[in-house]
Amino acid sequence: MRRARAAAGLLALLALSGCGMLQQLGEVGGPPKMTPTSNPTAAPGWHPVTMPMPTPRPVPNQEDSLWRSGSRAFFKDQRAARVGDLVTIVVTMNDAATLKNNTTATRSGSESAGVPNFFGLEAALTHVPMDPSKLVSVSSANGNTGTGQIQRGEQVTLSLAGEVTQVLPDGNLVVMASQEFRVDNELRVLRVSGVIRPEDIASDNTIASDRMAEARIAYGGRGELTQVQGPRWGQQLMDILMPF
Repeated sequence: MRRARAAAGLLALLALSGCGMLQQLGEVGGPPKMTPTSNPTAAPGWHPVTMPMPTPRPVPNQEDSLWRSGSRAFFKDQRAARVGDLVTIVVTMNDAATLKNNTTATRSGSESAGVPNFFGLEAALTHVPMDPSKLVSVSSANGNTGTGQIQRGEQVTLSLAGEVTQVLPDGNLVVMASQEFRVDNELRVLRVSGVIRPEDIASDNTIASDRMAEARIAYGGRGELTQVQGPRWGQQLMDILMPF
């Protein structure tokens, strides 16, 4: 019976840790496994993007014109414009923040209660060594002082090629990019997605990340160094569940 309970507890802990722990156990003795190249639209969490669209304008008949409607140059444009085309995304992030907070709180209280007269029954308590007028007396004092300071600075400059996954009705492009590189036993992962305007794509088929609408940029990784620097999952669980 005890073994069954221990096994149930172990299974519960494994379930709480999620697939991240199982993935780490599968990578013991070797470097982190890289994600295989695949179609981003086939990912389980992918869904088409819907954005507010402007009112469509009528396109004049240009059968005999050398200029095509929507073209950005007289000659053929080599920049990304269709689903499946590639575009280079330049991620530049230089963020700094300073936060300082001081808190001081003091509280004190005192309460007392007694029953000197209660229908004459207080006379029955004469043999008890206590004063009915001073049955309860409570006092409390509390003081709290806190000081916190956060200084953060981040600077990331990377470039990676993304793929156009969707062309919206107004001509804007939905792009997704993913890049992984492994150094020894540490895997760094960069993922970028968002909506861009074809007009913002430079002549060298690059676009800055600050020109992306609904941008989602994730830069992190996993491996031996990341595992040592972060708290263990048991400690994270205790930090969430402990009320004090």
